[in-house]
Amino acid sequence: AVVSTQSGHYGRGFNLPSLKVGTLDALMSLSDDLQKLDQYTEQVMIKLYNYMATSLEEGDRSRLKDYTKANNKDLLSYCGTFVWDVAKFPIKLSIKEIHDIIAKNITKVEKDFKTKSNTFNTIKTNLAQYEKKESGSLLTRNLAPLVKEEDFVISSEYLVTVCVVVPKSSYKEWEGSYWKLADFVVPGSSRLILEDGEMGLFTVTMFRKTLDAFKNNARDKKFTVREFQYNKEKIKSSTVEIENLRKAKAKAYVPLIKWLKGNFSEAFVNWMHIKALRLFTESVLRYGLPATFMTAMLEPNRKSEKKLRDKLGVLYGSLDRNAGDNQEQMGDIPGVFVSGDYFPYVYFDVNTSFVEAAQDF
Repeated sequence: AVVSTQSGHYGRGFNLPSLKVGTLDALMSLSDDLQKLDQYTEQVMIKLYNYMATSLEEGDRSRLKDYTKANNKDLLSYCGTFVWDVAKFPIKLSIKEIHDIIAKNITKVEKDFKTKSNTFNTIKTNLAQYEKKESGSLLTRNLAPLVKEEDFVISSEYLVTVCVVVPKSSYKEWEGSYWKLADFVVPGSSRLILEDGEMGLFTVTMFRKTLDAFKNNARDKKFTVREFQYNKEKIKSSTVEIENLRKAKAKAYVPLIKWLKGNFSEAFVNWMHIKALRLFTESVLRYGLPATFMTAMLEPNRKSEKKLRDKLGVLYGSLDRNAGDNQEQMGDIPGVFVSGDYFPYVYFDVNTSFVEAAQDF
């Protein structure tokens, strides 16, 4: 390993095994396939990370960094101590076969993620809808938990009890006029059930046939009649449903986070092996055989990245005299990125900035 603290650049040897090369045509085709797999794996990995960051409950959010490791190491440590996993990716296989193993792994991770996240999202959405009804103002919230059976006239063919939301500033007006808002309103039936903020919830009883007239006249005076009928069985069913959803969410949460943690690690490990495959393939295409390359993992200080590039250019400029030529003429030269950056050495970014960006969740 090489460490330079004075320049702010940190470098370590990068373990790159000798892989089965195959034909030049096969390598050229694999170069494109590996680039696509690289991008796809990174996208899947970011999805896992972001979903975990937004799904962690408040008490677990401080542990986000602990949940997003690779083989139980923080990401930079894993990169800096990377060793090819011959058990998962036997080097006796061709590069194409290793590519296919990784592609299959990541496709399965994404497929399972969609299934698990959709299931959990459905539970969260249904629960959120119920909980939204349990909060808010008296004008919109679910009244079932706020009232009692004795507040209503139940099972009467002629009488009905309604709930009315009245501004506190209009209490006096309400008490002096509610029984006049329609015919056949029972005088003395008004009861204040609950106060919340600037509103109060009243019940009042009347004949059913006068209910529509009462609603219209109440609306003119800024009294809001809630569309609510006391039904003991429906209230019980709703209570059971929300409790079941809370239990379902709690039951699904721990296995989901455990799965996300394990598969984020798996995706990152696969991603680093893709980087190694690309590094090997592009180096062979650039410099030919035998495949005797020096490989390293460099972590430059952001402020001195250009200085590091200059030093590398001096050290390895003799490898490719075309490095200073017009980049538009480089075409499909290995190691050239979409941005057009071209250097006499082959390099690939291992971008973990999405981890840093998600730390604020």
